[in-house]
Amino acid sequence: MDDTLKELMNHISSKIGDKMHDCVTDLGEICLTVSRDALFDTLKFLRDDVNCQFKLLMDVCGVDYPERVERFCVVYNLLSLSLNSRIRVKVWTSEDIPVPSVTSLFNAAGWWEREAWDLFGIYFDNHPDLRRILTDYGFEGHPLRKDFPLTGYVELRYDNEQNRVVYEPVKLTQDFRTFDFLSPWEGLPAVLPGDEKAQSPENGEDA
Repeated sequence: MDDTLKELMNHISSKIGDKMHDCVTDLGEICLTVSRDALFDTLKFLRDDVNCQFKLLMDVCGVDYPERVERFCVVYNLLSLSLNSRIRVKVWTSEDIPVPSVTSLFNAAGWWEREAWDLFGIYFDNHPDLRRILTDYGFEGHPLRKDFPLTGYVELRYDNEQNRVVYEPVKLTQDFRTFDFLSPWEGLPAVLPGDEKAQSPENGEDA
């Protein structure tokens, strides 16, 4: 860690240390983890403090860890042109607990928070217009959750008789609706469902 980054990290820790759960450096950037209640004040400090000046909110994104009680990590990436430096602020939440909206601090947060709501189902309290932004208004579920089926819940097609697009439940011929045995966070088992039907060549039959 260079001296400038270390000095900035110490300054931030001295000002908001009681609100932080963690403060580390990763790939030359400071990464803070704060509580939901401290999120708004933390971002306001990082934006307005003369030694920080992280005035640009580059993006807000979500990460899903379905095995955790608070399964969603909301990540705020800020940029300071004055310091030529970036910082990440993380906060954890669940499906039922809202995260305070920061649209009053950063105008760009409006669309980023809508995207996180649309794709992950992360609710932002006091957002002025929290509605879907990438999927259709009639879309079911949140497609970037790791427990969302790859095929979705509905399929659409154009109906010539009705002269419009219609939505129908997904119809699959497979026995399995969700392919949990291919979940990347669980690992691939040695024997997949259906392998027991194959015959070994040692028995004189085709596999």
